[in-house]
Amino acid sequence: QVQLVESGGGLVQAGDSLRLSCAASGSTFSTYVMAWFRQASGKDREFVAAIRWLGGSTRYADSVKARFTISRDNAKNTMYLQMNNLKPEDTAVYYCAATRGVIASMENRYAFWGQGTQVSVSS
Repeated sequence: QVQLVESGGGLVQAGDSLRLSCAASGSTFSTYVMAWFRQASGKDREFVAAIRWLGGSTRYADSVKARFTISRDNAKNTMYLQMNNLKPEDTAVYYCAATRGVIASMENRYAFWGQGTQVSVSS
C-alpha cells in the first residue's frame, strides 16, 4: 500500500521560503506521477505542482510558477516543494498525492494522498 508522509510546514512571514517534503513508500515509483495540492480554509483543494517520477517533467499552477519548484530524489523516494517569496495567499494545508500514468492537475486523478502539512504565511 502506498503511503505518503508530508513534512516541512510551518509559520513564516511574507517573502520567506519553505521546503516541503513528501516521503513515499510501499511501491516502486518509477511509473508514478507525484503532485502537491493545497487547500485554504473555506476553499476547494487546488493543484499546485506535479512531477513525473521517470524523466522529471513538471507542471505548475500559474499562481506559483515563478516562485515554487517541485523536485524528487529517486534514491530517497522523496518529493520536494521549494517555496520562495511566500505570500499570505499561499496559506493552506499542503497535500502530497500520487498516481500512475501521466501528469494531471485534477485531484480525482490521484489515488493516494498524504495527511497534509500546514503552511501559514503572515503579512
